[in-house]
Amino acid sequence: RRQSGSGAGSREAGSDPDVGPNSLQGYELEANGYFAVEVRESQDGSKFAELVLRRPLDREREPSLRLVLTALDGGEPPRSGTAQLCINVTDANDNAPVFAQERYRVSLREDTPPGSVVLHVSASDSDEGSNARITYGFAEMPAKVLQKFAVAAENGTVTLREALDFEDTRGYTLLVEARDGGGLVAHCKAELEVLDVNDNAPEVTLTSVSSPVPEDAAPGTVVALLKVRDRDSGENGQVWCELSGEAPLSIVASSGGSPISTGLLVLPCLAPFFPSCATETP
Repeated sequence: RRQSGSGAGSREAGSDPDVGPNSLQGYELEANGYFAVEVRESQDGSKFAELVLRRPLDREREPSLRLVLTALDGGEPPRSGTAQLCINVTDANDNAPVFAQERYRVSLREDTPPGSVVLHVSASDSDEGSNARITYGFAEMPAKVLQKFAVAAENGTVTLREALDFEDTRGYTLLVEARDGGGLVAHCKAELEVLDVNDNAPEVTLTSVSSPVPEDAAPGTVVALLKVRDRDSGENGQVWCELSGEAPLSIVASSGGSPISTGLLVLPCLAPFFPSCATETP
């Protein structure tokens, strides 16, 4: 048996009861890409063959080799004998794990419940036995990310540990590693996009208020400057301002602002001030 990548040799000896030139004179080895035969002589004068490895073995390509060794004498005509050599190549941990994908991309709603499966990563190793046994884990990442996600060591299943919040973090990058039994490691990257859900109500802020309002205030007098904000995104973050009740007031866009998000509360005619409200776009 030979270990993959080994440079070891092997000795093989034949015998011939004849003497002199009719005795054993040399060896020949069947042509192959790995081994050569060298004839050595022991202290008692007998000859033996030494099988010498010429280039590294590769168990993943050729797990075993069968060769024919021929022993030749010096007679006329020469006689020969053969031996079948079976060489089993044992595994060396010369292959690191390989991920099925170098990069994974996943989208998650921010209301995904903790405990949900985020994705599965998988890696393979062309070695055998313990050298091919893969354990999954996370590489070095910020503590905030490690608190949010977990990966199963035995099968590479990534799960959510804590609730997501789009308004806090809109995406995560996970660095997953696969380690074989011999200590070789491979890495892949998983990019997680957090999708917004409509979980925030609009917020109305009055940044400037004229109070009390004089009874002789002219139409068009600014009563208040208001700003409306919704932390959601896209359509979920679009709001529309309106006044409740029969308020003799109107909302107009402030300079550089949007009539949806910022505006001036003005007095079109003499009347008391009524509170305002904001609603999300239907």
